[in-house]
Amino acid sequence: MSQILQQMTGIQPEVAIEAIPSDERVWVLQAPNVWFRPLFFNTLSGGWCNLLRVRRSGVLSRHIHPAPVFAYVIKGSWRYLEHDWVASAGTFAFEPPGEIHTLVVDADNESDEMITFFNVSGAMIYLDDAGRQVGYEDVFNKIDMCRKHYREVGLGEDYVDQFIR
Repeated sequence: MSQILQQMTGIQPEVAIEAIPSDERVWVLQAPNVWFRPLFFNTLSGGWCNLLRVRRSGVLSRHIHPAPVFAYVIKGSWRYLEHDWVASAGTFAFEPPGEIHTLVVDADNESDEMITFFNVSGAMIYLDDAGRQVGYEDVFNKIDMCRKHYREVGLGEDYVDQFIR
């Protein structure tokens, strides 16, 4: 799209980026040995796309989504405690809205890391064992996490702007 048309319509250009970055600073630390790589933030509908990278075994989180989530495993494997299937490299998964699930990366993961593409519609609500909300993430606090991280690693807080639409 030409810059003039973009200025007239306000429509932002497409996003086409290297999904698995060569610069480690692009990965945003979310928890010990857990990172996400932002790919797209949709501030109109409140969703986002990212890669989740995990380099440890154990429970990552128990959570629920008010809207659908789509996943595609690129490397390694993971599962939900509430299901009997394992999502390994090449697996596509659909998470229906309203389902509580607990993401686990097992110690016998066939890779030294797990990387999965997630397309999240709406928020991610973290729950304790009793089902009570203990936290949440939405598109806006994901953007804030990125701004803080990119400022701290020297990319500049506006580095995240390329992913926002």
